Parts: sequence; C-alpha cells; structure tokens
Amino acid sequence: MEWALAVIAVSVLAVAAVSRPLTGSPVTPAMVIVAIGVLAGPKVLDSIDVSPLSSSVRTLAEATLTLVLFGDAARIDLRAIRRDRGVPIRLLGIGLPLTIVAGAGVGFALFGSLSFAEAFVLAIVLAPTDAALGQSVVSEPRLPLRIRQGLNVESGLNDGICVPLLLIALAWAEADKHIGSAGHVVRVVVEEIGYGLAGGLAAGALTAAVVTYAGRRDLIAPPWRPVIPVAGAALAYGIASALDGSGFIAAFVAGLTFTALLRRDPEDLLGFNEELGNVLNAITFVTFGAILLGPALGQVTWSIALYAVLSLTVVRMVPVAISLIGTSARAPTIAFLGWFGPRGLASIVFAVLVVEESGLPGENTIALITYLTVGLSVFAHGLTAAPLAARYAAWYAHRSGTPDAAMEDTEVAKLRTRGASAHALTRTPETSVSSRRAQ
Repeated sequence: MEWALAVIAVSVLAVAAVSRPLTGSPVTPAMVIVAIGVLAGPKVLDSIDVSPLSSSVRTLAEATLTLVLFGDAARIDLRAIRRDRGVPIRLLGIGLPLTIVAGAGVGFALFGSLSFAEAFVLAIVLAPTDAALGQSVVSEPRLPLRIRQGLNVESGLNDGICVPLLLIALAWAEADKHIGSAGHVVRVVVEEIGYGLAGGLAAGALTAAVVTYAGRRDLIAPPWRPVIPVAGAALAYGIASALDGSGFIAAFVAGLTFTALLRRDPEDLLGFNEELGNVLNAITFVTFGAILLGPALGQVTWSIALYAVLSLTVVRMVPVAISLIGTSARAPTIAFLGWFGPRGLASIVFAVLVVEESGLPGENTIALITYLTVGLSVFAHGLTAAPLAARYAAWYAHRSGTPDAAMEDTEVAKLRTRGASAHALTRTPETSVSSRRAQ
C-alpha cells in the first residue's frame, strides 16, 4: 500500500503525457491505463497490492459513479427525448430490458452454480453501457447526429435506470437463497429506492435553489459556481446513505431535479463535476486493472470467457436489432448501434457492491465474469471505435439523402450527456471543444 498512490498517480500522468497521439488512434488511453494497472498489480510487479474488498476501493468507485450519475442526469433534456421518441427511447425502453433477459438466460444456461435470480443480477450488472470507452464514435462529426447521440444518451441514462433494477434483483436472489426473509428483503428494497428518491429530490431542489436565489442576488463568487453541483451530488448521496437508501438513485434523481428546477441548460456549472469525475474515473480504471482484472485473469474458465464474448455481441446486438424494428434503419446502422455498447464504470461498481453486500453463493462468479467482460470491452471497443466509425461514416456519406437512409437522416434536437467528451480516459482539451459542438 506504501507505493500504491504514487504508482497510480504516475500511471495517470503517463497516459496524460501521450494523450494527444492516442486520441483517435486504435490504442485508446483507456486501454493503456488498464494495461498499466494489470502490470502494476500483485500478479506482475506487485506495486499496487490493495485488497479488492478494501474500503478505499469501494469509496473511490462509489464517488466516481455518484459524480457521473449526477452529471449525466443533469445534462439530459427529458422533454426533447420524449419529443424525438427515436433511438434513445428504443434502446432504453426495448433494447435494455431485452438485453437483461438475454443476459440472464445465457448466464443461467452456462453456469449451473447460478440460480435464475443470480443470473438476473449478473445480467443487470453488465447491462449499462459506457460511451467513454468508444469516444471516437460519439464525438465523430461525420456520423449521423441521431446515431451518435442515441448511443450517448443511452449511456447517460441506462446506469441510473439499472440501479433500482439491481436492488430488486439482489433482493430476489437473497430471498431465493434464504439469506433474508421475504418481508425483510422487500422492506430493504423499498427503503433503498424510497429514501434514494427522497434524498435526490431534496438535494436537487436545494442545489437548484442555491444557484437560482443566491445567483440572482449575486452572492456566489465565480470560482464557487462549479463547486455547487459537486456538493449537490455529495449531498444526495449523503442523505440517502444516512437513511439506508441508495446513494446512486439519489445522485441520479438529484441531477434530474436540479436541471428541471433550474429551467435552463446547466452546462456552465458542470465543468468541475466532470473534471473531478474524469480524474476519479482514471484512478478507478488503474485500480480496476491492478486489483480486479489482473487477479481475475488467472481464474478465467471457458464458460466465463464465452459469456464475456456473448455479452458484448449476441446479448447486446440482437436486442438492439429488435428495438429498431420499424425504424427503417439499414443493416450497417443496426450493427453499429449494437456493437458499440461498451461496458465500463457502472458495471465495475455494481460488481463491487454485489461482492461486498449481497452474500450470494455466486457472487465470486458474477464478479469474475464482470471483470473479464469489462476488460475485454475496453480493448475490443477501443480497438474498433476509430476504424469502424470511419467506415460507417463513409457508408453514411454515400447513402445520405437517399430514400433508404431516411432513418439516419432524421433531424433531432441536440442533447448532451457526460459533457464535452466524457472521461479523462478518452479526452483531451482539443477534442472536448469539437465534441461539445458536435453534440
């Protein structure tokens, strides 16, 4: 533990030092930083030797996801999404549930040790996507706005949607394994969701009130304005946790409430929230490579490897294809949307929570599958993001304006999630400006 912090800091500095040539190349910063983590971990150089159950690991992961959830929710214009009723609605309303069902079915078939309820826990853990791991896709201006924005909005909302689903699935699995009585389990779920909602509403309302009323009276010094959303996210998590509610639900609801009550685009206030999230996200992925992915590689079986591959392909791509029925989307668009569902931060945090809190017999299997799937996603989606985005852009340029490309050409309102270009793992100052304009 003596050198862990120094090694992590050097890792982030090293990636930052070469971030410009890495941006847009087949080798992404995310790939480099995870690889450094694996090398620095206990299985190779043993420079980062922290227990996966360490409270510091959980605190880091939870803080990162809290900031991401608040920022994602705060940037979403739900009214614009409802008006469009296009790609994001289909991916979230049809694709996400079908992905969970498919993931549970495959998990139950491959792993006899998992109950059906545990298989659903696994499927939900791996359902959220992370657009930051395929940033070349969502920031490429040559791609149809509707397509790249659909992927970005899906990524911004599906982790928040999956939190209550995970709580319900965990309660079901625990009751199924007789870890707790049915009444106790139901009460815990109601409290986690209920207090999470209450904490989020209270924190979001207070945060918006501070910006609105103190701002009108010119009481907020400019350097303090970007601090307010970060404090709001922390407040939401703190209220919910103190009441034994879900801090993640609270953070997500707080972001939605903050923007709804503010009644304007909060982008000018969210810069520090994003930058702090960038730093924590980078540290989280170094830690993930060192103490989660590295040790997990030595325990991989053929069934775990097969599930990871299927999770990133069939389990994701078939539901996406079904969700797009009736949209006149052509095969390249369907394949593109289906493939770019990278797994990242939310899945890591969910897996850590399952291991630390559930006590399920299959928790180790769920964790190993998750770590391998996320690790595979970092490299598979990272390597393919730039070349496949260029190939799809060329197809779109050729097809654009023709009758059979109507779905891709449909105009949509411009939305933002995860700020300019998501996380520090995939971001440079130069790309952040172009990405914000592109979105």
